[in-house]
Amino acid sequence: MRSLFRYNKDYYGGALMILIGLAAAYVGKSYPLGTLARMGPGFFPTAVGVILAAIGLAIALSAGSGTGESAAHPAFDWRAWGAIIGGTLAFIVVGDYGGLVPATFAIVFISALGDKENTLKQALWLSLGMVVIAIVVFWWALQLQFNLFRWG
Repeated sequence: MRSLFRYNKDYYGGALMILIGLAAAYVGKSYPLGTLARMGPGFFPTAVGVILAAIGLAIALSAGSGTGESAAHPAFDWRAWGAIIGGTLAFIVVGDYGGLVPATFAIVFISALGDKENTLKQALWLSLGMVVIAIVVFWWALQLQFNLFRWG
């Protein structure tokens, strides 16, 4: 029983999924659900919330029967957090002034540098690949109203 309360990321992750799922289901219930043949606006969030909570419960329950890899708290990685937050902020600013292509490149390049094992060359190739995917998916297939390039 004592090992259950030690740091176990599966246990806490499952608990977080349960909370988010229950919150989504609760909010979704405030809208009309409808039926399977004629779904209302609350059907999808309620269904996804219940499914998320069920998966979270399964993860949390399986955390106690794991291999006993419950370790001490890992060291906080400032580089990774800084790169993720910096990449997101760069996407907001560059997207507003530069468009989809430079914003996608910025978020992927900066975020990729958060991993200590990535080199500048790997981050560059990953960014260029994601720019191509973003153009195909968001601009061409979904026709998102986000200019590829924007000056100012």
